[in-house]
Amino acid sequence: MKFFIDTGNLAQIKEANDLGILDGVTTNPSLMAKEGIKGEDAIAQHYKTICELVDGDVSAEVLSTDFDTMIEEGKKLAAIHPNIVVKVPIIKDGIKAIKWFTDNGIRTNCTLIFSAGQAILAAKAGASYVSPFVGRLDDGGWDGMDLIGQIRHIFDVQQYDTEILAASIRNPLHIIKAAEQGADICTCPLDSILGLLKHPLTDIGLAKFIEDAKKM
Repeated sequence: MKFFIDTGNLAQIKEANDLGILDGVTTNPSLMAKEGIKGEDAIAQHYKTICELVDGDVSAEVLSTDFDTMIEEGKKLAAIHPNIVVKVPIIKDGIKAIKWFTDNGIRTNCTLIFSAGQAILAAKAGASYVSPFVGRLDDGGWDGMDLIGQIRHIFDVQQYDTEILAASIRNPLHIIKAAEQGADICTCPLDSILGLLKHPLTDIGLAKFIEDAKKM
């Protein structure tokens, strides 16, 4: 399973990349706004900087919801850097846009997936990635990981090439469960990635080793 970091923060991206396990980055308008990135030129430059930091795919989201404008936005985003993947919402015009992008050699990430049916449509249209939002499903009383497993089964049976990108990750356990369910990628906040390092027995064992080493 590949690891993406879900942020627009350059310092966090660098920290995750320095671990040596980072495969890509996902962003969205909310994450960009959180970093104070405003305006088309500033957003494009920020994406370019991210692409130069990370040797992997970087999802850049269109901001419109109609076909023609999504195509124009997507073409501009794809032109920023070869690693850009155009992020498109799962709506009717979004599916049409994904098909157009696919036919024209532009890779896509279909976002805001909350059902297997949505994932099937995105895969049929040629999306490079589908992004099921597991945390938001959990918030609504459903089990987001069940959806990851269902999509995995369908894609294996139907032999779709589209990769499953588990999104809306809230904690380290989500990462582990996504791996168990067969997600191809997990996109996570930095805290969730670093949380995988933590275990109280590791801390106790390391402290014992250090104490014993002082006696040598």
